[in-house]
Amino acid sequence: MRGGAGDEGDAGGAGHGGGVERRLHVLTPLRRAWVPVAAIVGILMQQGERLQEWIGPMSVGLRVAALAALVLVFGTYGFLSWWFTHYSVTDTELRIRTGLVFRRTAHIRLDRIQAVDVTRPILARVAGVAKLRLDVIGTEAKDELSLLDERDAVALRAELLARAAGFTPEHATVVGQAPERRLLAVGVRDLVASLLLSLGVWAALVAGVTASAVMWWVSESPWVTLVAVVPLLGAVWAGSVGRFLAEYDWTVAESPDGLRLDHGLLDRAHETVPPGRVQTVRIVEPLLWRRLGWVRVELAVAGSKNDVLVPVARRDAAHAVIARVLPGVDLTTLEFSPSPSAGSRWVVPVWWKGYGLAVSDEVFAARRGRLCRRTEIVPHAKVQSVRRSQGPWERARGVADLHVDTGANATVTARLRSAAEASALLDAQAARSRTSRAAARPDRWMT
Repeated sequence: MRGGAGDEGDAGGAGHGGGVERRLHVLTPLRRAWVPVAAIVGILMQQGERLQEWIGPMSVGLRVAALAALVLVFGTYGFLSWWFTHYSVTDTELRIRTGLVFRRTAHIRLDRIQAVDVTRPILARVAGVAKLRLDVIGTEAKDELSLLDERDAVALRAELLARAAGFTPEHATVVGQAPERRLLAVGVRDLVASLLLSLGVWAALVAGVTASAVMWWVSESPWVTLVAVVPLLGAVWAGSVGRFLAEYDWTVAESPDGLRLDHGLLDRAHETVPPGRVQTVRIVEPLLWRRLGWVRVELAVAGSKNDVLVPVARRDAAHAVIARVLPGVDLTTLEFSPSPSAGSRWVVPVWWKGYGLAVSDEVFAARRGRLCRRTEIVPHAKVQSVRRSQGPWERARGVADLHVDTGANATVTARLRSAAEASALLDAQAARSRTSRAAARPDRWMT
């Protein structure tokens, strides 16, 4: 449970439930002082024409005094915001207290924590500090403790996971970080090759060049051309250089608290895929990757932003990692049946051949796409609801769609099945999901 404003305990003293209140790293005031600095810079940029009128009549001494006053004000703000921020770990929750004038206390129940991630931006790595981010069930935004000493961040993460797993407070602080075993590492050569073989990047690049040429020919204005091209260049950057920076040195390791993901060139991230919380696994196979046997694995985890498990890997290596996320599921045994050609080819010409469906005792799997094939796999125990839909044209051709909703607000759709098959699957899937949920083990850390 989160939220709630209040003024609990004395600064630096013991909180309720035996939690000792702690402060963030001493460099935190410098980071927080940039908030008002950015606001002032934004105002000055908006009033650029009047800025010279304001500072013109001022003497050099007065300008220096004004600058010193601003530095003092911003430094005081950063110091006070740091001084009045505390966090403490009790037997059942993590409490974060913030606020200069209006006090706010966030109560984060340990049994609702899905993942605890440690991120190290490049400047933070130089200074030896890190951010601690928490994924909590039922919240979209991540709670954050920034900045902490790197060793304190790692130790606090281990303590939170240990307490969430049921260790007593006395043992939680000494159990340390759980050991890990590396499962997979993505090399730089494979990562670069996968980006060069992505059709989406080249399509955006061609679109950018074509659009710039057309806009220049029509308007003959460099500014109009720049406005039209910048968004496309941004898409190219995000899909190429941006992905390389984020997915550099990607490693997947197994530990009792889940699968650990370490990656990033400039901003180093240490993330955790919590055990038992994965709702959907998606296997992405771009056209040019298939000849090399490469795949990309993405996840849907309820309440979590972690959506990539493996950026690129050979199919057998990726399946081995997926087996750790979905225990007991053998993807090589899934047999996909195509959509019936009689009705499907008239509803979705050409592309109907990309649709397929496979149902085993453990999972519901749907496939779609011909140029970029995507296979989505849902364990029966994670299915929240099942729906059958049929538009007028589908009804005329005797086909229907079956939708499976999961706890991550996502839907997996088996498209263009025969109407009779879709009706039978609707009842069968509801029964399988109900039985699987009753037999499923509870989600626990370190079990």
